[in-house]
Amino acid sequence: MKIVVLERNSVGTDIDVTGFEKYGEVTYYRNTVEHQVTEHVGDADIVIANKAPLNEKTLKDCSNVKLICEFATGFDNVDLEYCRGRGIKVCNVKNYSTAAVAQHTFAMALYLLEHLRHYDEYVKSGTYGAQDRFSNFDLPFVELDGKTWGIVGMGNIGKCAARIAEGFGCKVIYYSVTGKNTTTEYQKVSLDELLERADFVSVHCPLSDLTRNLIDYSAMKKMKKTAILLNVARGPVVNNTDLYKALTEGEIAAAGLDVLEKEPIADDNPLGQIKDSSKLIITPHMAWASTEARMRLVDEVCLNIEAYLDGKNRNVVNE
Repeated sequence: MKIVVLERNSVGTDIDVTGFEKYGEVTYYRNTVEHQVTEHVGDADIVIANKAPLNEKTLKDCSNVKLICEFATGFDNVDLEYCRGRGIKVCNVKNYSTAAVAQHTFAMALYLLEHLRHYDEYVKSGTYGAQDRFSNFDLPFVELDGKTWGIVGMGNIGKCAARIAEGFGCKVIYYSVTGKNTTTEYQKVSLDELLERADFVSVHCPLSDLTRNLIDYSAMKKMKKTAILLNVARGPVVNNTDLYKALTEGEIAAAGLDVLEKEPIADDNPLGQIKDSSKLIITPHMAWASTEARMRLVDEVCLNIEAYLDGKNRNVVNE
C-alpha cells in the first residue's frame, strides 16, 4: 500500500505519526493546498487529509485511491458522492477532542466573564503594587452559578459542555438544529427561546445548510445585552460581520471564537479591529488540539486503516 499524508503538520510535529508506516510506504507533506492535491496524492492507495479539498477536480487523475482517512471529525472537504461513485471509502474520527473542545469553551467563557486580561495586566503593570488597598475590581464580573447556559447542538461536545455548566451551577437549555435530538436530561427549546433566555450561548453544531449563518445579526438582537456568545464549532455558523456589528453596538456583551468564516483570519474580517479583550477573544482554531486529543486522533486513523485492510468498515461516512 502507498499512503500519503497530505497535512502532516495539522496534528503537530510533536506527535509521532510513524505508526502509519506499518501499513505501507508513506509519503509525508507538511501541508497541501488545492492546486497541489493531485500531484501530492499521485498513485497513493490511501490518503490521510484534513482540509485539503478531495473531489473530482483534485482526484480524477489519481486512479489508485481506495481510502480517504480524515484527520478530523468533519469531512466537508471531501465530495462524498464522487468518492462513493469511485468506490473510495471515506472515514472520519469521532469523539477524540470532546473533552478538549468543551474545556476550551469554558476557558474562553471565564476569560471574558472575569476580565482576566485586564486584571493580569493590572498586576503586571505595577498598578496593583502601587495602590494602597488590598483589592481591585474596577471591572465588575458576575458568577456562573444560577445563570442559564444555552447550547446549540447537543452532540457529544454539547453534552460535555452541559455537564461542565451544571458543575458551575448553571441551568442548561439546548436547541436541536435538526429537531431530532432526543436528549431528555436538559430542556429542549426553540432557537428563539434559547437566544432570549440564555446568559451564555455556546455553539457546538456541525456546519450544514441548516447552520450556515444560523447566528446572524437578527439572532444576536434577540440575545440579552449581557450575554456571551461562544463558537467552537465551525466559523460560518456565526456571521462574523454581523457579530462585529452586534459587539460594537452593544447588542451582546462579549464573544469568544475559536473558529472563523475564513481561516486564518482574513484582513477584511472586521472582528480583527476589536482589540478589547473583555469584549472579544479569538483563538486560532486550537480548541480541539490538546496533546491527548492529537494522540488519540492519530491512533484512531491507524485503527480506521487497519479495519479497511481487514475488509471491515470503521467510521465510514459515505456508505
